[in-house]
Amino acid sequence: MAGVMDSVNQRTQLVGQNRLELLLFRLNGKQVYGINVFKVKEVLQCPKLTLLPRSNPVVRGVAHIRSGTIPIMDLSMATGNKPLQDLSTAFVIITEYNLKTQGFLVAGVERIVNMNWGDIHPPPKGTGREHYLTAVTHLDDHMVEIIDVEKILAEVSPINEQISEGVVSAEVHEKARSRKVLIVDDSKIARKQITRCLHDVGVEVVALEDGRQAWNHLEALVENGERPQDHYLMLISDIEMPEMDGYTLTSNIRGDSRMSGFFIVLHSSLSGVFNKTMVQKVGADDFIAKFDPDILAEKVAKQVQSA
Repeated sequence: MAGVMDSVNQRTQLVGQNRLELLLFRLNGKQVYGINVFKVKEVLQCPKLTLLPRSNPVVRGVAHIRSGTIPIMDLSMATGNKPLQDLSTAFVIITEYNLKTQGFLVAGVERIVNMNWGDIHPPPKGTGREHYLTAVTHLDDHMVEIIDVEKILAEVSPINEQISEGVVSAEVHEKARSRKVLIVDDSKIARKQITRCLHDVGVEVVALEDGRQAWNHLEALVENGERPQDHYLMLISDIEMPEMDGYTLTSNIRGDSRMSGFFIVLHSSLSGVFNKTMVQKVGADDFIAKFDPDILAEKVAKQVQSA
């Protein structure tokens, strides 16, 4: 597995080109799943797990890795399927989401593939409201399913979604009533979290599911004689999205003089120092790691006051 992962840290040049690399893996059965390499810290044979009393059944235990203790979640169970049986042949994908490190137990890991976000599509209509997918793609005549990890984490380890008292003043809340914010995120649970937070600030929210939808929407506004920066207080965009990622969406906006001055915040579970470099490269105004309701509310409140 070291051979598969040894070049992960050298692949950041893909970002900003509407490209990504997927680490492919299997759970129970032949279905292939994918996860963005940028969220993967390490892949290893399943280590010895220590059971945690009263933990969520999806958490098969904790592992001591690199002087740290990491929860290991059964990704098959987390998506509503039967648990993985033979842990002696299983792998753990160590990931970083929302500033936290966790491991996902999978039956097998295959390879890394380089793809264009334009080849990654939203889940098919009719998949159902309770599905665990953010996107799908086709590879070698087979469908690859990309799992909504944020939905899984929200169910297994719920986070506080309430804004702390005093973060948003009554004055800001009143001013916010006349403001509208555009948010873009492919995760249904993330859209709900962000929308709830912004409603508590007081602004109206327009929520779209990917960068392509957002770009088409903004272009339509411009074609109708409206400036997005006048129509919306700000844009809050995820980075990883099917069809068009947040970096490309930001680059497109910055390349159109008719949208000059539109305030853009990239809001992603992708964390790390390199994101700050990418924010500067594509011209976004700020980056916020998911999901802290107070930090997000403070950023929106600051824009309300500036406006």
